[in-house]
Amino acid sequence: MLKTMTTLVTDAASAIPKMPSALTFEIRARCSITKARASVLRLPHGPIETPIFMPVATQASLKGLTPEQLEAAGCRLCLNNTYHLGLKPGQAVLNKVGGAHKLQSWNHNILTDSGGFQMVSLLELATVTEKGVEFLSPHDGTPMLLTPEHSIDLQHSIGSDIIMQLDDVIVTTSPDDARMREAMLRSVRWLDRCIAEHMKPDALNPSATYAERQNLFCIIQGGLDLDMRRECAEAMVARDTPGIAIGGLSGGEEKDKYCAVVKACTDVLPEGKPRYVMGVGYPEDLIVSIALGADMFDCVWGTRTARFGNAITSGGVLNLRNAKYANDFGPVDPDCNCIICSPQDSPARPPLNNSLSTPSYADTNYSAKGLGISRAYIHHLAAKETAGAHLLTMHNVAYLLNLMNKAKQAVIEDRYPQFLKDTFGKWYNGDKEQFPKWAVDALRGVGVDLLED
Repeated sequence: MLKTMTTLVTDAASAIPKMPSALTFEIRARCSITKARASVLRLPHGPIETPIFMPVATQASLKGLTPEQLEAAGCRLCLNNTYHLGLKPGQAVLNKVGGAHKLQSWNHNILTDSGGFQMVSLLELATVTEKGVEFLSPHDGTPMLLTPEHSIDLQHSIGSDIIMQLDDVIVTTSPDDARMREAMLRSVRWLDRCIAEHMKPDALNPSATYAERQNLFCIIQGGLDLDMRRECAEAMVARDTPGIAIGGLSGGEEKDKYCAVVKACTDVLPEGKPRYVMGVGYPEDLIVSIALGADMFDCVWGTRTARFGNAITSGGVLNLRNAKYANDFGPVDPDCNCIICSPQDSPARPPLNNSLSTPSYADTNYSAKGLGISRAYIHHLAAKETAGAHLLTMHNVAYLLNLMNKAKQAVIEDRYPQFLKDTFGKWYNGDKEQFPKWAVDALRGVGVDLLED
């Protein structure tokens, strides 16, 4: 018989083993009006500062960038995907090479998603049971089974600094409340199985457990039902994982409902742990979610949209494939100081998105000179040359990381509400009537009126 939520919460206080943590989380500043906070998260491969956006290198590669270029943009924590790396190159190769850091020549931190999201994105290939997820390999059609234990074992082989539990993910727009509740309860049960696997002796150091060098995050599920989210959060918090994620969003739900879920979850989460909202990367979503109390984000959108000629800028998203940019010789974003937007051969600058973690190229001039890339040049390349996607990817990643850096600084200086107003004002050219209603309403809920001067 499957356990009820009351039993699941009680179990956490009695039967679930206490995990050690391989991170420290220090809140440096809080906004005096919103729920925004600025923190230092110290991980096995170096410290990072939050709020943070994590670029997605799904298959141990961020499309269009070398590891050095990703590092030069200021990235110190990127995301790999367990499902994809488990299929190719496979666990045997990962064990032989010594994990994903060595595989991709990345000296900084890695977070791995567990593969749960593929239940939604690849649902035609997958069947969910209490045992795990049965699916057909997209490579050769071979039947496979991903269990909570196998997902964690794969992430041990990957060697990521933050690993995610396997969760039962249902698209938020599903009308099946019973299935949503089943998925939420199953995610809690699967977390217990993930913890048990994570607490096994470390293959590299049998006198210790994997939990002493990798951090397992739980994932709160429950769809758009706020009571179900709170119920799940209570059970997850009782298990005392080093960090907490809010999952199952960015599945096509209305933005006001997304904001309600994020706020409801952060309202009940402990202050002293990092809060990660999964799959979020639109600029507006990021800075509103920070105001709602979230710290960490990831999304493929910034790099994917670059491959379609779209530049993320301080003036909004620009489709540089549009003919109007054919004779625009200005920088992609005049307010950006990334290597793409800086004037050609411009003098050395401080490291982009400077962080607490020293880059491996610290003694070189890799990022010292700008390339002076114009909108006209990207327009020329976008439809025919992969170099266009490469250059825009460099800019978009740098823009999103810099947006987080500016948000962090605004929190530290206790001017986050004004930062929100200024940033939305630039994105929408000062036209407040164009501000998204969902953002205006969500920010009013945490004490900020975007429409006020």
